[in-house]
Amino acid sequence: MAQSQGYYVPHGSNWPIVGAIGLFLLMLGLSTAFNGVGVGPAVAWIGAIVVIVMIVGWFATVIRESEGGVYNQQVDRSFRMGMTWFIISEVMFFAAFFGALFYARQMAVPWLGGESNNFFTNLLLYPGYENAWPTNGPKAIGGEYQVMAALGLPAINTAILLTSGVTITIAHHALKDNNRKVLSWGLFATFFLGFLFVGLQAYEYIHAYQEMNLKLSTGIYGSTFFMLTGFHGLHVTLGATMLVVIWARCLKGHFTPTHHFGFEAVAWYWHFVDVVWLGLYIFVYWL
Repeated sequence: MAQSQGYYVPHGSNWPIVGAIGLFLLMLGLSTAFNGVGVGPAVAWIGAIVVIVMIVGWFATVIRESEGGVYNQQVDRSFRMGMTWFIISEVMFFAAFFGALFYARQMAVPWLGGESNNFFTNLLLYPGYENAWPTNGPKAIGGEYQVMAALGLPAINTAILLTSGVTITIAHHALKDNNRKVLSWGLFATFFLGFLFVGLQAYEYIHAYQEMNLKLSTGIYGSTFFMLTGFHGLHVTLGATMLVVIWARCLKGHFTPTHHFGFEAVAWYWHFVDVVWLGLYIFVYWL
């Protein structure tokens, strides 16, 4: 694989405009569907399909260029910088939801309960409201519900996700040692554990809705619980899907011990998902 030595200048591509059209149709369809327009869902599905085609096509182009030796060390550095900033943006994304949880637990609920010299806030807004967490508001709103315990299925899922962090690290070291067999099995174990995590989380959600009366509408506790765990589950699904692609590429002989940023980028993302879950498990389930 001959590698280009000059400063790489990307060629013209139609994929950005295809993606823009797909996103426009997706947002147009969702907004019209939410407002009761009959054609909205169909437009949203068309937009989603266009976006998926764009993602597959654009990544296929990048893979062909990478395997063809178009990219050099300068391009590799730019990729690493881009992935670093992407993960930082993801950190900020989850920080907003963790911040909402902190604000609700440490500030809003105590204020409404009349603490910190906010007696009149309690008297005017929610007379008799008690400062207690978890809460779904006044007792007359939302009905009785159960809190999701830290032990049981959440603890099992934590062990599963932490184990997947170990297996992808084993796969990474195997790639550096050019051990393709261990690399393949390590990646397979990682995305299998990832999809298992998502499946168990879906079961947890069904149990919460049907047997615990714990829903997205269950006050601030329910909304923060499902927003944080739900977005994390979406990230696990995306990460596991990317691992499947990397696994298929490894089976085709892609990547070398010194040229494997595509693998590393997904590994970085997966470790980020692991760390976020540890924060979720501590602050949402335990505390």
